[in-house]
Amino acid sequence: MAQKKRNKKKFTKKLLHKYRLVILNEDTFEERLAFKLTRLNVFITLTLSAILLVGATTVIIAFTPLREYIPGYSSSELKRRAADLAYKSDSLQQVLKLNDQYLNSIKSVLRGEAEPRTLNPDSTVELGTPPEEELEQIEPSRADSLLREEVAREDKYNILAGATDDIDFSLFPPVKGSVSAKFNEEEKHYAVDITVPKNTPVKSVAEGRVIFSEWTSETGYVIIIRHNYGLLSVYKHNASLSKEQGETVKAGEVIATAGSTGEFTTGPHLHFELWNEGVPVNPLDYIDFD
Repeated sequence: MAQKKRNKKKFTKKLLHKYRLVILNEDTFEERLAFKLTRLNVFITLTLSAILLVGATTVIIAFTPLREYIPGYSSSELKRRAADLAYKSDSLQQVLKLNDQYLNSIKSVLRGEAEPRTLNPDSTVELGTPPEEELEQIEPSRADSLLREEVAREDKYNILAGATDDIDFSLFPPVKGSVSAKFNEEEKHYAVDITVPKNTPVKSVAEGRVIFSEWTSETGYVIIIRHNYGLLSVYKHNASLSKEQGETVKAGEVIATAGSTGEFTTGPHLHFELWNEGVPVNPLDYIDFD
């Protein structure tokens, strides 16, 4: 028992034993600072410092924006923005899926794998027309007939006739030459063939973006351009292509050179197709190739 008391007093004496920490000038040995320390107050000081450091770190993580830079933590604003971006990404995926379906439908028609019909990129439902018996038959007057003829003459080369009054949109001839084969919907020839010398520059009919630019075994080098207002232009049997998929082109810009490539070619010429809202139209009604 006495031994334990002696050990306890010895331990307490060690804790309270005073030490002097002196800072001296190395050159002159002049005393600069001096601290009186004991093991107990050193232990207390280190413990309080550790507690203050932990507390300050906790406050920074919990109540300041600096926590956003710590891995595993994020602010409510970042979470809200992440949710908004997730919703937008999902919406964009749906739009891209519909656009892909629309373009695949057009490509199927261009390859002759499907019959042309009215295609709407925003809907897969075709609007029906009311039965003929529900429509009131009205005989046009002479003045109305004359007006219709005048409007038809003025809008012969306007593919967007009647869309809006403030649209200035005209088509540029892709090449100049003689028409060797005309548009014939019954024979599924949804194009005009223009005879031109080999390597004649082929130009874009309007400003747009290239959505297809590849080689096909049947029609050789093919390039398809998507223009504004639902318009597509197709150029086949080219000798070479100067634009790639995804590039933008201007009206009258050279996109290819005419040739005689592919299994279905009959000589140097341009096979040109024009599609309006997924429906093939006669290019001769809108472009003068002479």
